[in-house]
Amino acid sequence: MAVHAHPDDESSKGAATMARYAAEGARVRVVTCTGGERGDILNPRLAGREDILRDMPGYRRREMAAAAAALGVEQVWLGFVDSGLPEGDPLPPLPEGCFALEPLDVTVGALVRQIREFRPHVMTCYDENGGYPHPDHIMAHKVAVAAFDAAADPTAYPEAGAPWAVEKLYYDVSFSITRIEAVDAALRERGYESPFDGWLHSRRDRPRRRATARVHCAEHFPQRDAALRAHATQIDPDGFFFAVPRDVEAEVWPYEEFELARTRVPVEPVMEDDLFAGVRLAGLGEGPVREYPVPTAGDVRAAGAPGHDREAVERAGARAGDGADGGRLEA
Repeated sequence: MAVHAHPDDESSKGAATMARYAAEGARVRVVTCTGGERGDILNPRLAGREDILRDMPGYRRREMAAAAAALGVEQVWLGFVDSGLPEGDPLPPLPEGCFALEPLDVTVGALVRQIREFRPHVMTCYDENGGYPHPDHIMAHKVAVAAFDAAADPTAYPEAGAPWAVEKLYYDVSFSITRIEAVDAALRERGYESPFDGWLHSRRDRPRRRATARVHCAEHFPQRDAALRAHATQIDPDGFFFAVPRDVEAEVWPYEEFELARTRVPVEPVMEDDLFAGVRLAGLGEGPVREYPVPTAGDVRAAGAPGHDREAVERAGARAGDGADGGRLEA
């Protein structure tokens, strides 16, 4: 189960991994927290289209359906309203009734219901910064982590179904600086112009996330790209997401990265290549659920993963928060 803030987020973060697992026979469900109603038209080919502007919610739902079909995954809406990305100095207040302002007991309860109905073995979501500090991304992180806990608790949200303990919770770190640096260097070595100058400059002082899993999925990059193009109002087919030649990308960085945040099954202090490593197909059963320690940055870094300053990340997350997890395997 992959928890995302808006339609199109699922196609730019972990999409090829989802496509790989779906192709291998796992059930994969995307939970989209909002309808993306406050999104602008970001594709210059469609700029100013009045028919789209009159029905942005409808367009985004249809785009989401096409993207899910391209990836071969299931998709459900959590039912909350896009908060928009506030701009200005000072920032304007968030709109009343938006996702980021909803009470946590309401938003968490909605996701707990999805978890208990779908019964995933693995969940993915954003890190504590939301991946970037959009209020809906930060809220999606808070909701996913709280629902990971609450879904396993028989005393929490009893109306939402029988408890289910998701075994592993990962943060998506596909946009790591390590990845961007590697692809940037490869492009320059081959004589291509890199699209990452501004990206690297703006992120040079940010703490680096630690990847603990690298899932090889290059053969599913075409499905990822088809899903991206399905979000035609949001994705420029001549823009940033398609600026890297696909043969270079597949050679230099043929995987997507994740950071293990919580685990209820034992894990080894090595770089994982499968998010389902160690999971129990039948689930964890009834009764108290044990949680296991996540390998430290040093343990995993020794196996080849980039490290990061966790305290710095947590401080950044706190600042961002102030501003604003039977039969087949299931993810």
